[in-house]
Amino acid sequence: MGVARRNAKLKELRRLVSRDRAIVAVDLAASRQAAVVLDHDSVVLARRMFTGSAWCISDILAWAEPIAAKAGFGGLVLACEPTRHRWKPLVVTARAGGIAVVCLQPLLVHRGREGEDFTRNRSDLDDAVIIGRLTAELRCYVPYLPEGPWARLRHRGARRAQLLERATAARQCLRDLLECAWPALLGTAAQPLDSATWQAALALSTSPAAIAAMSEQDFLAALSAQVKAVGGHRICRRIARAIHAAAACPGGIAAERDAALERAGFAYQDWMAALAAIAEAEARMVAVLDELHLTHLIATIPGLSAVSAAAILAETGDPARYDSPRTWVKHAGLAPRANESGAFRAQTRTSGRGRPGLRRAAWRAIWGALPHNPVWSARRDALTSRNSNQLHDGQARAAAAAALLRQLFVVITKRVAGDPAIAAGITTPTEVTASAA
Repeated sequence: MGVARRNAKLKELRRLVSRDRAIVAVDLAASRQAAVVLDHDSVVLARRMFTGSAWCISDILAWAEPIAAKAGFGGLVLACEPTRHRWKPLVVTARAGGIAVVCLQPLLVHRGREGEDFTRNRSDLDDAVIIGRLTAELRCYVPYLPEGPWARLRHRGARRAQLLERATAARQCLRDLLECAWPALLGTAAQPLDSATWQAALALSTSPAAIAAMSEQDFLAALSAQVKAVGGHRICRRIARAIHAAAACPGGIAAERDAALERAGFAYQDWMAALAAIAEAEARMVAVLDELHLTHLIATIPGLSAVSAAAILAETGDPARYDSPRTWVKHAGLAPRANESGAFRAQTRTSGRGRPGLRRAAWRAIWGALPHNPVWSARRDALTSRNSNQLHDGQARAAAAAALLRQLFVVITKRVAGDPAIAAGITTPTEVTASAA
């Protein structure tokens, strides 16, 4: 099956990079673009530097067309690396003119430098030649440009990822500052930063002197009024009394306390603002799933939330462009990597290649789903307790994350509800179809 897909992929690439089309390879940069016209033997027909942003691709194509025609080619194929956002103007402009566009992985180009002349020589025009040579070898792929709801989902997912990093940084900064200036506060709860009562106390003040100046009853009343603002329902009096006691004996470095806790207040505000923005971003992502009529299907997979699924789909885009559930696993870098030769058999590991954001989204989704999905939980337990080739917990969770991606792919592309029996391998889709008939 893998060989058949590979052959079909090569056939499609050969149709785009046909031998009657000259290759226009462009090495993209901010304000200068290196363009080279090559034949399929990597012979350079012309090369030139263009001044301007990636939107000067029209000038590049206008320059390349007569050169290709003079060399006997009937058209062009455009090739580039997916450099930041700069490849998108090339795709839009070239496709509007009926010119095929392909992209190459930057890692492939990086390693191709040494293969060119064994020196790792690097220049913009030389890189463009390498891009053209690899394109002629069909070491390229057709770029995907999301449209409509899928484009909105991708950008909203990117914003959520940025906000998560911002919230995590602010949370860690807050913890570090409190460890220095008010360590007693961190001992008031088992997981203090996850406690609504604890968060409400910091919303009142990050100064232990201000909290200690309040009576216990006044402090409890103020917390009760504040706790709903941070998403809680009621205060935990045990934690609240511990916080009030910690304010009387804060510990830490007294000389730096006031300055550090002032900064801790700013970190807390940044953290709360990021959490509020994350909630809004997640609501917008789920709204796109509603628009695509996917939310009710995702809800049929036990333990998988709409937000987790939206984060995965924001990284993959429209699943209809993939031909197999296994391609999602490979795209996430969760596919097994063989390491064997002859009689030698080494330990199999995941590839770790592909889209890191997709791997991270699947990993986060499986952590939330495992306690609520008996199929994946049983599979994790079986992998970690079997007698031979026993996996540790992290490996088993990676296997479960791969299973999650495969199941989500089928549910979305086939528009069918999640079936625990199929997910557990008890029945197959063919058996279900036969019984329904």
